[in-house]
Amino acid sequence: MTIKDYEMIIGERMKAARFRHSKNVAKEAVRLAKKYGADAEKAELAGILHDATKETPEDEQMELIRRAGIVLSPLESSSHKLWHAISGSAFVKVELGIDDKEILDAIRYHTTGRAGMTLLDKVLFIADFTSAERDYEGVEKMRKLADKNLDEACLEGMAFTISDLSVRYQTIAPDTFEGYNEFAYLKLTKKK
Repeated sequence: MTIKDYEMIIGERMKAARFRHSKNVAKEAVRLAKKYGADAEKAELAGILHDATKETPEDEQMELIRRAGIVLSPLESSSHKLWHAISGSAFVKVELGIDDKEILDAIRYHTTGRAGMTLLDKVLFIADFTSAERDYEGVEKMRKLADKNLDEACLEGMAFTISDLSVRYQTIAPDTFEGYNEFAYLKLTKKK
């Protein structure tokens, strides 16, 4: 299938604003992939598909997760906002037949990040933060960091996520803490 085929599938699964976001993420992912040496075709595909189940009813998301053989941790089970990334990865594998682990992982971890992120993981994580329609406070700082240093942008993205969730007393995925600590440690040791 071509990227246009995937766009048609995704376009039918979401509202216009979410579809526009997915196209913007794909475009930004391609730009970042070319800048940092990632596979631009995989980046575009992961960008288009990353929110495939964002507007899918929760019971259907859980069914996709089950069919893909994914077992959620207790925290993941109780954190509904995390489901779309996990069920999105499951949808791409089960329904679309895409078996590329790099694409599946980039989609699964696009909201939380993680330790040991691949280049494609980083590209999608940051493309989602910096896509053209994003207008949150701090987005311009993120865009500048994304153009300067992808690892620093990931550290900033995880710090933003931790701060945003903690002030609202929301649970924070262990993957986010682990990724944050890894990037923070790398930054600290580079200064020495």
